Amino acid sequence: MFTILIVEDNANTARLMEVVLSQNGYETLRASDGVKALDALAQNHVDLILLDIMMPNMDGYEFTKILRESGSQIPILMVTAKDDKDDIRKGFLTGTDDYMVKPVDEIEMLLRIQALLRRAKIAADKKLVIGGTVLDYDSFTITTNNEELVLPKKEFQILFKFLSYPNKTFTRHQLMDEFWDADSQTEERTVDVHINRLRERFKNSPDFEIVTVRGLGYKAVKKE
Repeated sequence: MFTILIVEDNANTARLMEVVLSQNGYETLRASDGVKALDALAQNHVDLILLDIMMPNMDGYEFTKILRESGSQIPILMVTAKDDKDDIRKGFLTGTDDYMVKPVDEIEMLLRIQALLRRAKIAADKKLVIGGTVLDYDSFTITTNNEELVLPKKEFQILFKFLSYPNKTFTRHQLMDEFWDADSQTEERTVDVHINRLRERFKNSPDFEIVTVRGLGYKAVKKE
C-alpha cells in the first residue's frame, strides 16, 4: 500500500484529502508545514507528497528545494490556490512533479497521483517500455525492432525524461537546469542540437515522435 504525506496548514482541507485518499486505498500522514513534513519524512516511508505552498514556518517552495537538494526524488504534487503562471513556473523550477490549483477535482487528483506513482516506479526500475521500444537506464541502451542502440548519456537522459512524461512539454530552460551543470556555458542551441540528434535517430520509430511546441519547448508523443 502506498503512503502519501499531506502537507497542508488548513485542517479542514487536509482532513478532506485524507478521507478521499483513505477511501481509495492509500495510507496517509499529515504535516501542517514544511518543517513538520521534513520531520515526518525522517521517521516514515513516504511514496508521494501532496503539498500546499502558502504555509507558516516553511512554505512549499522552500520545502521542495530542500528535499530536492538532499537528493530525494519522492514525487511531489503541489495543490495550491496560487494560480499565477509565475507561481506555477516557480513550482516546477523548484522541483515539483505536478501542480493543481484549488479547488481541485477529486477524480483528477487521484488520476494525477496514480500517474506520478507509476512514473516513480519507472524511475526506480530504471526501465521504460513504450510499445516495442525498451529503454534501459543502467546501460543507456534502447532496444527496438530487435536492434540495440547505445546513446550518449545526455541524449538518453533527455529521451527517458520525455517518454516518462508523454505529452508533457519541457522548456529549454528546464532541460538545461536538469541535465547541464549550473556553471556550464550551455546555451539553448545546445539543447536544440541534442533534440535534433534524437529526432534523426528515431525518425522512423513506430512508437513515438518528438514534437516542437512552438514558443515553449519540446514533448514526446506516443504513436497509436
